[in-house]
This record gives sequence, structure tokens and C-alpha cells, in this order.
Amino acid sequence: MATPNSVTWQLHADPAMWVAGISSLYLQALHPRAAAGVVQNSNFQQDPLGRLSRTASFVGVSTYGTAEEVEAAASRVRAVHRSLRGEDPETGAAFRVDEPELLRWVHCAEVHSFLTVVRRAGYRLTTEQEDLYLAEQRWSATLVGLHADEVPGSVSAMADYLAEVRPELRRSADADVVYRFLHRPPVRGALRWGLGAYEPLLGHLAYSLLPDWAVELYGHRPYPAARATALLRVLRGGAKAVPGLLRWRVPTGHVNRAVHRLGWSAYPRRALLP
Repeated sequence: MATPNSVTWQLHADPAMWVAGISSLYLQALHPRAAAGVVQNSNFQQDPLGRLSRTASFVGVSTYGTAEEVEAAASRVRAVHRSLRGEDPETGAAFRVDEPELLRWVHCAEVHSFLTVVRRAGYRLTTEQEDLYLAEQRWSATLVGLHADEVPGSVSAMADYLAEVRPELRRSADADVVYRFLHRPPVRGALRWGLGAYEPLLGHLAYSLLPDWAVELYGHRPYPAARATALLRVLRGGAKAVPGLLRWRVPTGHVNRAVHRLGWSAYPRRALLP
């Protein structure tokens, strides 16, 4: 489990995690089977906010929850994954959504995005702290059914893994579905009025923060690198201006509950970084 003296506890409380989470979904969708598994099994088009909030909530629980809450959430995720099957879009072969290689890809795309986007937003980490974060995240991989030694535990090991898997990644029809969804979720009612701001400020920004090779695979023009970094830092600065206990009530208050449970010594702050 994450503790207040872990890199994970501190990094995951940063407001740039909102953008990092969206960016990770773009990256995950470049694996044809991962994208097919989502498109064929998820109701994200009918319940866009529910799908995104459940993903964010799992990260929040696994970081800030009690041991009982973490195990309950992980058990639910593993049970859902065990029940799901997909059809390979290229071969037509059936596959399990919880295949180790798919779980490994999803995990690596997620934590790589968390680390690189939050760091790009201005969160300062030493090389040792970056390695420690990925080492800590090996534990989170066990929650979805992997063994800790199946995922990279350092920045160099992550780079090696991404280079190894890159030939398997491509833009597919399912990746295009995810790209369109993340740019313009099909929300209804009053929320539709916010799409004009969401798409440039979050949807396309998160896409523009992908690694260069991932943007090249998608083929859509990103924001220039300097503009994307500047916009990301402006958004982070604005979010940080909101008092922490208010900011962390969104979406489900995992940080606040952890602070209430453990006391003010657990309040996320850079001084607690190892």
C-alpha cells in the first residue's frame, strides 16, 4: 500500500493527475487488443462520466484507501476482467481481457503517463524518486492480477519495455473511437455546454502530452510542445490555487478521507517525499 512517505502518495495528489489520466487512456488505446477490449465490452459511450470516474476512483482507492478498501476494489476489478472476452480486430481470434501481456501494457501506459505528465507539469522529482515511484507501482500491478516482477520498476526498465512493445502498437479503428471519445465525450444536458472548453483545455492537451512516437502513430497534429507544457502548467497552477481539502473532494474525496483517518501528518506535501 502507498503511505504518506511514498512518492505515490505525493504524486497522485497533484492536480495534473487529471490530465495525466486522460493522456494514459490515449496511450493505452494504441494497443489493438487493449482498445478492442474497451470498445467491445464497455458502455463508455453511453455513460462517459461514469467510465472515467470509475477509473479515477480505482487509482484513488488503491493509493489512499484502507487495506480492506483496496482489496475489495481490486477483487471487483479482477472479477470483471475475468469475465470479459474480446475479439482480435485483425485475426478474429478470441482473447481474455485479463491476459498478462494486456494487463502489463495497461499498467505501464498508465504509470508512465502519470509520471511523465505530472513531472512535465512542474512537479520536481529526483532521478532516484522517479525510479522509486515505478518501483512502488509494482505493488499496484498486483492488484489487477500481475506479479510485481512482471512490470518495470525503474525509468530505464520502463523505457526498455516501451521500446520492446512499440512494434505491436498502431492506430486502429478502435483507437480512433477512443480518440474521438476523449476529445469530445458524448455528455448530455447542461454538461454539453462545457465541451467547448473541455476539448482544447483537456482533451487535446492530454493528447498533445503523449510521447512523440505515440502522436506519430495517431497521426493527428498536437499542440506544439512548448504550448502544451505552458497550458498544462497554467491549469495546474489554477487548480493548486484551490485549497487542498476542497480540491481533493473531487471526485470522491479519497485524499480527504485518508487525512481524516491518519491525521494532518498525512496531508500531501513535498516535504514528505522520500
